[in-house]
This record gives sequence, structure tokens and C-alpha cells, in this order.
Amino acid sequence: MVNAGFLIFHGQKAATVFGTLVNILAIVAGSLVGLAFRGGIPLHYHQTVIQAIGLAVVLIGITGALKTQDILVVIFSLAVGSLVGESLRIETRLNQLGNWLENKCSQSGGGIAKGFVSASLIYCVGSMAIVGSMESGLAGNHQTLYAKSVLDGISAIIFASSLGAGVLFSAISVGVYQGILTMSAVLMKPYLIPLVVDQMSSVGGILIMAFGFNLLEIKKMNVGNMLPAIFMPLAYYMFQQIIR
Repeated sequence: MVNAGFLIFHGQKAATVFGTLVNILAIVAGSLVGLAFRGGIPLHYHQTVIQAIGLAVVLIGITGALKTQDILVVIFSLAVGSLVGESLRIETRLNQLGNWLENKCSQSGGGIAKGFVSASLIYCVGSMAIVGSMESGLAGNHQTLYAKSVLDGISAIIFASSLGAGVLFSAISVGVYQGILTMSAVLMKPYLIPLVVDQMSSVGGILIMAFGFNLLEIKKMNVGNMLPAIFMPLAYYMFQQIIR
């Protein structure tokens, strides 16, 4: 009986991080393909496929945005969350972190380290990783991470063909980073009612749409500064409970 409960518990944990596991496998598979065709993939193929994925990402965002009918809560969350993110300069700090790591990497000589750091930054420092991991942990919805997996897998082909085997090891960074985000969301889950989860998913869907617009180069948006908006429906619900 104990063994059965142990297996069920760990099975649930595996299901929770399934989107991240798919993401890891996509990066590994893409890296292996890229290493096999090193230096032989024209850039314009990559650009066209990224545009196609960008359209799919926008569609996923629209689907998520329609999770709730509480439009006022969504608008409030986006406005207040964006103000918080702007004041914290999240996008700028993420870019500074990326530039610092790249400089450290280039000073250390590159090679495997350069591919590892460069790919890790691209795969981890972005709204899609954060929103997707939160959705996986809160609602068991892996659609965003599935789309990210396709995008990362194709990118890995291009990166590995030019940067080498270091790109393959970036799958470790993705696993640790997104795994921590997902399990953190799981810890918050008991405090979330379905209404709040739908509101958070709706806000997350809009941010995913913005990320898709960035991929399509329609309009450059500082999605990183909007990330706190995801947590505003939860903060609003908790505030309501306090004042009652």
C-alpha cells in the first residue's frame, strides 16, 4: 500500500513537469541533429520556421486569454503588474544578466562553455519559460511549454550547428530552471481557486501573445516587465479575503 502511494505521488510529480521534460528532449534532439549537420543549415530556413512558430504561439496565447470572462480583473492585472515590472526594470536586468554571462564566457575562451551559456540564456531568460512553467504547475497545462519545445528544438539545430556541443548541455539548465519554477507554482496551488487560476491563465495567455508578436517582429514589447501581471489575480483575491 505504501509502495503504491509512493508510485502515485512520484507519478503526479512527473506529470507536473512533463512539459519541461518534453522541452529537455526537444533541445537534446535538436542539438544532436545540429551537430550532425554542423555548418550546413542556411539561416533563411531558420527564420521562416521561427515565423511559422510565432503564428502558432499567438494562437496559443489567444486560446489562453479566453480562459476567463473577468475582463476587468485581467485589465487591472496587466496594468498594475506592468507598473510593478517597469519599476523593477525586469527586462533590463535580464538583459544585463545575459550580457554579463556572455562577457564572462567570451573571456574564458568560448568552446563548449560559449554554446552552453548562450543557449541557456536564450532558452531560460524569457517570458515563455516562466509563463509555461507556471501554467504547468498551477493548472497542469503544458501547451505553452510544448510550443516552446518546438521553438527550442529548431533553434538547437541552428545553434548546435554553429556553436557546437555546448548547446546540448543547455538542456540541463532548462530542466533545473523550469523545474524549480513549476514546483514553486505547485506549492502555491493549494491557495488558488479555479476562478483565480483561470484569471492567471488569461493574463498569461496575453503575455504569450505578446511574445508571439516579438517573434514575428510585429512590435517589440518588453514582455519581461509585464511578468508580475501573472500574479496580480492572486494578489487581488487575497486582498478581497483580507478586507471581508
